[in-house]
Amino acid sequence: MADDEAAAVRREDVERWGRELEEVVLRIGGRFSRREARERARAYLQGLLSPVQRKNGWQLAEQLGDARPYGVQHLLGRSEWDADALRDDLRRYVVEHLADREAVLIVDETGFLKKGDKSAGVARQYTGTAGRIENAQVGVFLAYSGRRGTAFLDRALYLPEAWIDAPERLRAAGVPEGTAFATKGELARAMLDRALDAGVQAAWVLGDEVYGADGPLRRRLEERRQPYVLAVRKNQKLWVEFEQRDVAAIVAEARAKEWRRIVVADGSKGPRKYDWFRTPFNHPYGGAWGRWLLARRSLSDPTEVAYYFAFGPADASLTKLARAAGRRWAVETGFEEAKQQVGLADYEVRSWSGWHRHVTLALFAHALLAVVRLAASGPIRTWKKGASSGPGSSN
Repeated sequence: MADDEAAAVRREDVERWGRELEEVVLRIGGRFSRREARERARAYLQGLLSPVQRKNGWQLAEQLGDARPYGVQHLLGRSEWDADALRDDLRRYVVEHLADREAVLIVDETGFLKKGDKSAGVARQYTGTAGRIENAQVGVFLAYSGRRGTAFLDRALYLPEAWIDAPERLRAAGVPEGTAFATKGELARAMLDRALDAGVQAAWVLGDEVYGADGPLRRRLEERRQPYVLAVRKNQKLWVEFEQRDVAAIVAEARAKEWRRIVVADGSKGPRKYDWFRTPFNHPYGGAWGRWLLARRSLSDPTEVAYYFAFGPADASLTKLARAAGRRWAVETGFEEAKQQVGLADYEVRSWSGWHRHVTLALFAHALLAVVRLAASGPIRTWKKGASSGPGSSN
């Protein structure tokens, strides 16, 4: 952000952040049985919302006026509070403020590059953050996105299979006893179940190929009559007249007149426009519901094709399916904001509980910014020192 934009921060903006922070602290205060822990949680959120460049323990402590990071470390490590209960508070907060009948739920993952082998779940694994295999932790997330904003409802740390066979490593990282291996699809299923069981309503569930390939996840959503558009790989199999075929081969046989050009959204360089095709396939849920194989083809490079499985009301138009698929990218913006604005990836904790505690608090800070952005009816301005005493200030 340019210096003149930062200087344009208004006192009322800072005051609005402070008021919303106090509302959040009041909302979650009961999760912390000790006054000291409540004050630490408030200070931690304030630190995450501050302009400090890297929101690790030392820099947050300095921002908050502490000589050492022991208070921050105690909050994330040894103090008694339930990060999952706070996650439930986060879900209610997001839906209460950003509720939209046309909102979508998006499952996706992001990586956290790490050194060493002590942090819970760390391993050499592929992460889109780096675009290659790196030493990293990977978290699976559930985002809620609508016309009023985008925020996260849930999170889970992925634990690679190699960790399950190393009991001493599990104990050292504080992984709860009895934790079993769960695929990313299984983690996503659990998060979707929690959200839908809690009454969260969404027009569509969206996800990339990792989740589209998970048959049990798709079936679970269909049993709930929850519409979805989930990406699949080109070699995903589909039964056609008693044989299994790659979806790419099926789409390749589509006639030219079966493709339609659809604008799915406005982009920074103009309307985002693609050619789209769909064909129905078997579904056991009666005439009111349908399943489709959906394909998106680039206008500039016709060999660039993306594939999806979709489920929804039988009268859902191709345009509606295409535009739902195009909304998945909101989660990427959410990850970028959470990492850049509230330090989602800046933690230094190694333990299982420390990861979930930091990430939940960071997602709450990110949701707070989304709520303030909505209230201000404009973009969030980054708070800078000198504008006032910062979020939560009484000055």
